[in-house]
Amino acid sequence: MKKSNWILGIAASMVFAVVALPSVERTVTAGPPTADVQIDNFSFSPATITVKAGTQITWTNHDDIPHTVVSEDKSFKSKVLDTDEKFTFMATKPGTYSYYCSIHPKMTGKLIVE
Repeated sequence: MKKSNWILGIAASMVFAVVALPSVERTVTAGPPTADVQIDNFSFSPATITVKAGTQITWTNHDDIPHTVVSEDKSFKSKVLDTDEKFTFMATKPGTYSYYCSIHPKMTGKLIVE
């Protein structure tokens, strides 16, 4: 058998083997719903955010100076966030949560969990 026919035979066999394989079903497991709040120019954006219970909220500090995210009822509290650092909180209990930056108390926001 010529070398080119032999290679062609192997290639055809490989294609047949791949086509004949049973299809594999993939299940993609979705994580919890997410929401983002940006910290920029000494403000939280959006200033008020409404989410469903079970949502994971992430605050990202885009300012060049540090900030914190602290709820008035102390249900969540971040460490001091430097530039581009993030804080994530899982909102599990419905309610309205007012929060602020403990370094700059005039920076305020509101999280509404339905």
